[in-house]
Amino acid sequence: AWYVPCLASLETLQELCRKENLRCKSIGITNRSLKSYEVEYLCDYKVEEGKEYYLVKWKGWPESSNTWEPQKHLNCPTLLQNFLSDKNEYLSRVREGKALKVRNHVKALKPAIADYVVKKAKQRIALQRWKEELNRKKNHKAMILVENTVDLEGPPLDFYYINEYKPAPGINVLNGITTGCECADCPAEKCCPKEAGFILAYNKRKKLKIQPGLPIYECNSYCRCGPDCPNRIVQKGTPYSLCIFRTNNGRGWGVKTLQKIKTNSFVMEYVGEVITSEEAEKRGQLYDNQGNTYLFDLDYDSDEFTVDAARYGNVSHFVNHSCDPNLQVFNVFIDNLDLRLPRIALFSTRTIKAGEELTFDYQMKGSIDLTSDSADGLSPSKKRIRTVCKCGAVCCRGYLN
Repeated sequence: AWYVPCLASLETLQELCRKENLRCKSIGITNRSLKSYEVEYLCDYKVEEGKEYYLVKWKGWPESSNTWEPQKHLNCPTLLQNFLSDKNEYLSRVREGKALKVRNHVKALKPAIADYVVKKAKQRIALQRWKEELNRKKNHKAMILVENTVDLEGPPLDFYYINEYKPAPGINVLNGITTGCECADCPAEKCCPKEAGFILAYNKRKKLKIQPGLPIYECNSYCRCGPDCPNRIVQKGTPYSLCIFRTNNGRGWGVKTLQKIKTNSFVMEYVGEVITSEEAEKRGQLYDNQGNTYLFDLDYDSDEFTVDAARYGNVSHFVNHSCDPNLQVFNVFIDNLDLRLPRIALFSTRTIKAGEELTFDYQMKGSIDLTSDSADGLSPSKKRIRTVCKCGAVCCRGYLN
């Protein structure tokens, strides 16, 4: 079978596809781009003999095929607007926020400006592809958006989106469920929560009604009830469209909601690779040196297992800490009743406005103990470097651990 090394650049892949007459939609090689020219982005600008020219990167063609084209030949108003916006953004930053005076007699862009414009264009394309990848892999209806208006950071290089726990070898996260409730209309006397010795976690409006620390038992795949059962909430995935965005205060990526979220509503699950606590301690030492770790102790009944979302996770991987959070952690049991392996669900503690960042306290009961060298990192509750908190809350404790 024909293949190329996975470390090849996008331009190299495009050129190889052309030489072999291969199509690959994910890198922009289609029947249309093989036979025609489409502007991917604009790289530079100059004026010659009174005419304006733009250096064009053609979609599906390597950068060696870039050509200067007069503006009248370009039918790409959005790309032209992006080019001008990126140029002005660079100039504004260089002038440290001073009033920008755009000079109309500029004959050519300085190399530093052109370089920035190209980097922004490549970032925009990379983030768009990442957004499309996330939405292909998610298993819920709500959309995931990606936004970076702060710097040139692109998608994380070593992160893989998953929808549920990824068990390490030897760990079974589906343990022993063979029966379910016989309710025709949940909840009933013998519904799943009551069989486990607890009350139903949700009210008639499908909002959480139990206190933090109590477990949630949802109906499972063996239950007689259907998908509209009021005791099936977490298993349906997040119902809200969310945006992974770049924060402007050094906290890396964050997550904000694009819709209003009412109090006590399910927002998302925290998922990752399930490993033993011994393995978590080994990784924690390594992650501390790297400045990144996302280790979540599953300590509802014991501390035998940990969830590591450093490489494998969902949107929750990017949720930041706050000493005054709007999300709370709950342990959930659905198709697995092993008390050592609860699913971790995040519910709203108050009404959250559209556009507001989602956060939770890494030290809250049943939650995470952050003791890494990174503002985004999570690790087991061991003695590690104290990390300064950047949440900005009035009640900020000053440190994450």
